[in-house]
Amino acid sequence: MGKFVITKRTNGEFQFNLKAGNGQTILASEGYTTKAACTNGIESVKKNSQVDERFDKKEAKNGKPYFNLKATNGQIIGTSEMYESTASRDNGIASVKTNAPDATVDDQTV
Repeated sequence: MGKFVITKRTNGEFQFNLKAGNGQTILASEGYTTKAACTNGIESVKKNSQVDERFDKKEAKNGKPYFNLKATNGQIIGTSEMYESTASRDNGIASVKTNAPDATVDDQTV
């Protein structure tokens, strides 16, 4: 089962990572100025991860595939790692779909 891990950056912003059952990070958030906004981001991932159209498949300048998960308003709420192949990226998307809805929250800022 997956989990969202909330941490605080050195600049004081909050961020979350969605980790798969094996502990691997499958989605990383942007920085949030408040913990409440970060928590809202997690709820947005849980909801939007179930809609195929919210996954924006991309390719980095170095040719490596990755994806962004977008909210209803088009804002990016999470970005994946860089993958070696499009098949690996598609497996990453499937992992987010599977892990996000029921993921627990591990707040490491308290």
